[in-house]
Amino acid sequence: MKKNVIKQILSLTVLFAFLCLPLTSSAQGSKTNFAGKWAFNAGKSNLGDAAQGQRGGFGGGDFTATQDANLLTIERTRTNQNGESVTTTSKYTLDGKVSVNSTGRGESKSVATWSADGKTLTVVTTRTFERDGQTTEMKTTEVYNLSAANTLQVVSTMNTPNGERKTTMVYDKK
Repeated sequence: MKKNVIKQILSLTVLFAFLCLPLTSSAQGSKTNFAGKWAFNAGKSNLGDAAQGQRGGFGGGDFTATQDANLLTIERTRTNQNGESVTTTSKYTLDGKVSVNSTGRGESKSVATWSADGKTLTVVTTRTFERDGQTTEMKTTEVYNLSAANTLQVVSTMNTPNGERKTTMVYDKK
């Protein structure tokens, strides 16, 4: 009789572990979703030494993000120097592969990687462009995380020819 009780306990333990396994696996595999319409919050942000209008994190200003399992797309509309409305779209694969985006300043190559817990996304972007006959390379590291349910924080560190520049951009979900 004692053996039957031990078998039943072991069976229940194995069954319980088997049932809980999918829950823990999916919890570990979940990633933060940055999708939504985001408004720049200047009062909560720290631009550091950045010149006004040259904000880090997704290029500054309000934006709309869409995200699926393997792609983050950022669409931003802003007014250019001529007063015209210009929309730019940047796409980042979320699997550690290189993403290439074209801008008015040339091509940029980015690699996005998740933290082990899936809560933060780090995007390292390298831009190479010509200026005054010289080739210049700039590297930016941006770390995205939801500091609250409706608050996105982007810490951006940019290596420029004039030295390192760090900003913390805060966005509120609309």
